[in-house]
Amino acid sequence: MYKLGIAVTLVLAVAASLWFAAPVVDTAVSANNQGLDYNNEGEYDKAIVAFTKAIELDPELALAYNNRGWTYIELGQYEQGIADCTKAIELDPELALAYNNRGWAYIELGQYEQGIADCAKAIEFDPELALAYNNRGWAYIELGQYEQGITDCTKAIELDPELALAYSNRGWAYIELGQYEQGIADYTKAMELDPNLLAPMKE
Repeated sequence: MYKLGIAVTLVLAVAASLWFAAPVVDTAVSANNQGLDYNNEGEYDKAIVAFTKAIELDPELALAYNNRGWTYIELGQYEQGIADCTKAIELDPELALAYNNRGWAYIELGQYEQGIADCAKAIEFDPELALAYNNRGWAYIELGQYEQGITDCTKAIELDPELALAYSNRGWAYIELGQYEQGIADYTKAMELDPNLLAPMKE
């Protein structure tokens, strides 16, 4: 069965507080942003090179570790992704995205409890982070805790009504509970928002 949970999230590392920073930091930020561009274009190897350059220029730039970690996760290199997100958290213990991304890597590895714990931490630091609720919801669903999964996915939808993944995940939970009408309604909404989302399930 095709998994419909996802983690997100590269974050732009341009902050207003950095405009006056030393040139080396500005260069690191530029390299980080270049990495974001490469990642968005699907050029993951180039993205990793750019994020690595940003880290070399500013070893304290937590966002660059987070972004490189997420790129590794997108490539299925979960252990490397976890290592980078962990480093990001060491540098910035309140970086919600790093907890969210590391949590997703744990979920992909089948380490659901660790994934749930990280997503909960992400929610603690950013209660508006819809993807963290979605990802935790998917982990609960994978554990067969469908009601909890539905609750989290519903919260994700409240925060981001355009988050197709949350509808698809909640739909799967409803189907597993035998609540087929609700499940079909959620799948229909997910496909309306993202027609390609459920394509692998048709194979």
